[in-house]
Parts: sequence; C-alpha cells; structure tokens
Amino acid sequence: MCINSEEECLKRASQFLQASSVDIDFDTISHALTITGYWPPQAQQFSIPNSAAKDRLEVGVLSVESPKEPEELSLGGFLTVIGEDTKPKPTLFSFPARHHPFTSSFTSSFIIPTGLHPTLELEMSSGVLPTEERSCSIHAHLTLPRSIFADKYQLSDPLFLASKNLSAIHHITTPVDLEAPVYAMTLWGSSVLVELSPPSSADKAWTAAIPLHLRYLPPTSSTAGQSPLEVPYPVVFWACVADEGTKFPINPFDRVNIGYDGLFGPKTMFYHLSPEGDRLMNTISVPVLDLDKSKYVEIGTAAVVLLGFIWLLWCLFGVWMKEGYGSRRKEEVEKKKL
Repeated sequence: MCINSEEECLKRASQFLQASSVDIDFDTISHALTITGYWPPQAQQFSIPNSAAKDRLEVGVLSVESPKEPEELSLGGFLTVIGEDTKPKPTLFSFPARHHPFTSSFTSSFIIPTGLHPTLELEMSSGVLPTEERSCSIHAHLTLPRSIFADKYQLSDPLFLASKNLSAIHHITTPVDLEAPVYAMTLWGSSVLVELSPPSSADKAWTAAIPLHLRYLPPTSSTAGQSPLEVPYPVVFWACVADEGTKFPINPFDRVNIGYDGLFGPKTMFYHLSPEGDRLMNTISVPVLDLDKSKYVEIGTAAVVLLGFIWLLWCLFGVWMKEGYGSRRKEEVEKKKL
C-alpha cells in the first residue's frame, strides 16, 4: 500500500512499464482495485518500506516447484513479516490450479494481402496433447476491436471450417452487426471462441486459419488512403476435463474470471501455448477514404447524379410529347371505339 505517499505510488506504478503482462482486478462491492504485474526471470532489487506503522507487511519470494500431481501448482520459497521476523521462513504452497503453461508455442499473423476480408493464421509448433489421461480440445479465444469482426454464419458451415483446420465456433459476442461501419457502432468490439482441429500427426507443426471481416473506417486526411489497425494476439490453449473428484479452491496465484474460462465447466483445466513475438499485436493497413482526394469523387458523383436526373426528365418529356397525358389519351381511345 502507498496511500500515504504519492511519490511512492508513482515509483511503484512506473515499474509496470517493464512488466511482461499486467492484470487489473476491480471488486465492485468493496471497491478494491488490485493490480498484478508479471516480469520475466531476472535479478531485481526491491525496496518495500512499511509506510503505515499499524499495517502488517508480509513479503514472500516464491518460485515454481515441480508439483506432485499434474493438476496442482506448487510454489516454494521464503516468507517474512517486516518488523517481526528476524529471518525469512521457508514455505511451500501446493494446491489445484486451473491454468498451466504448456511446452508448445504458436505464432499469429495475417495472410498477405489482407484486403477487406483478412484471414488470421495461427501456426502451432506441435499438436501434442497435454495429457493422454483426459479428454482435451484446443481452442483460440479472440478479442477483437469493433473495426474487425467474425461472421458467425460463415463459421457455421462444417465443410468451410474443415478447410481451415477449425472444428466449431462455441461463442461469439452478440449482437454483431455485419454491415454497420465503425462510426455507427457503439459496442467496444467482440470476442470469439473457436475450437481448432489439430492433425493426426501430433509431433509436427500445423496451422489454422480464422476468416475475419473489416468494417468501413472513418475517412481521414494525409494517410495515402490507408489507416493502421492493431489486433491483439489470441489466447490459444488446450481445455481438458479434470478428474471427477478434483476441487479448485481459492488460489491467489491462479487467474480466474478472465472471460473465456466462464464458457467451460467448473472442472476444466487450461494448458496455455506460449505466444512467440516481441509485441503480441498484429498490425494491418485498412483502405479508407482520403479526404484530400475525395473532392474529385464528390464532384464526379454530383455530376453523374445531375446528368442522370436530366436524362430521366428528357425521357419523360419524350413520352409526354409522343403519347400525351395518360388520362387524356385514354379518353381519346374510348371516343374512337364509339
């Protein structure tokens, strides 16, 4: 805690700039905000003073240990209470966990050229199962900005899915307007959960392709008709059914309620593939209207509409000169019959 020192808060917050990932959790009932940062393994120096004398400050240095059971997470290290303990105390935690790292990795990229219907290609290093004892399936969870979306109707065709090494689409945010441009949307975006279809040869690398669609972006100036769009990497993981008797108690080191885990049963274990890349974002160029050059389009469109209107009036005038007004012509025809 750093409620008594703004300088201390800013110093601690600046450390998140070098973190590999940051989790933000907000409890709407207690209004408690918890920010958790993850850094790669490296030697670091920490200075953690107890700014409030009445608070109990406990510091732990823990590392991942080999678990006794495959569904467990074991952490071992030292704990000490600042101002009370004279030396660190050894400790070992072991409890069932839902999320586990996996040895396989994946890359994410868009097939070039992208056009207005880009295809996200995922390349997995292998199709080896995390465990042979449980039923497992591999999934990709996409978090998409509102400028790009997936068509659930297109992803409902089994033959089309098989051609892309996909099995099924299990979830997509609704409603997703298939025609609206970005500037007419009020939603933040959408999320998609797709089950992938690995090949039979599990020891080889394999790919899966997820077709997406772009929305029309607002026109801009001085962009040469192109606007950059960043799409985050998806989360790729194996979902395996845990043993019937396995229970998942509260685990302070496990990630829960992160979105896609709620789409599975309470006894599901997740084995995450590691993404490869320095920055887990894909950037594509989207064609947009260049306002600096649109005046020619506006003048041309107005000229075509005007010419079309004149041509329509000329055709109506020709019909009127040849046939006359419709009701008068009908009366003349009836008189000739008599």
